[in-house]
Amino acid sequence: MTGSATATRTSRSWATMLATPQRSRTARGAAYREAGAGEAVVLVHGVGMRLEAWEPQVEALSATHRVIAVDMPGHGESAPLPSGSPLPRFVDWLGAVLDDLGLDAVNLAGHSMGALIAGGAAATLGPRIRRVALLNGVHRRSPEARAAVMGRAREIAGGAVDFEGPLRRWFGEGAEDEAAYRLTREWLAGVDPAGYATAYAAFASGDETYADAWPRVLCPALFVTGDGDPNSTPGMAETMAAAAPNGRAAIIRGHRHMVNLTAPEEVNRLLADWLAR
Repeated sequence: MTGSATATRTSRSWATMLATPQRSRTARGAAYREAGAGEAVVLVHGVGMRLEAWEPQVEALSATHRVIAVDMPGHGESAPLPSGSPLPRFVDWLGAVLDDLGLDAVNLAGHSMGALIAGGAAATLGPRIRRVALLNGVHRRSPEARAAVMGRAREIAGGAVDFEGPLRRWFGEGAEDEAAYRLTREWLAGVDPAGYATAYAAFASGDETYADAWPRVLCPALFVTGDGDPNSTPGMAETMAAAAPNGRAAIIRGHRHMVNLTAPEEVNRLLADWLAR
């Protein structure tokens, strides 16, 4: 692809993310957007985000696949789960989404909290998951990291929501003028507080819920993160990939937590290779 074509596609992606594309809804209130035709690819975003965060991937993958990006419960326009719902309830929610859409088997990719949901689905839904990809997924946090994320979950539950801290962790210093940073901040600022608190608590406590399942996940499994991600570290991705019989880790140099937005061409290439496995 030429540089001008890449720039045009990137511009279209940002424009679509800003425009809030129209959603459809399942019978149980999950909001989603779909594009393309063929084998299904389901995309689940991270905590505080919305399905627009997948737009660079929807645009690229829909050329060959039916791509379905879903708003996580209590995010975007999806109905929330009850307060205090743990990670397995989010995995059950995803199974219900697949049921409502009549999808017997899918390729599933998740980012951050969505990666935890995807990992849980791969562990529990068997052949319904053809392939699984975790972008910036967490796995067995250190005691220090666990204490920090649990502390943030308590603060969010109490109504003290800090948006600048996550942005610094996700992008690093000096990224404030980047389009991906501005969009991410806008989505964070607009998230439903109750939905955010429920999802963040599940995210904070869920890193070990399905951690032992990877040796039993036989489908092609891709684990992607940025080499500068302080929370979803390269070591985590490599550990999960080593445990999964058909696992592969890919570390994107010079990027942090939001690789689907900051390194879309590389992420799209990795996902295209994963879909060809």
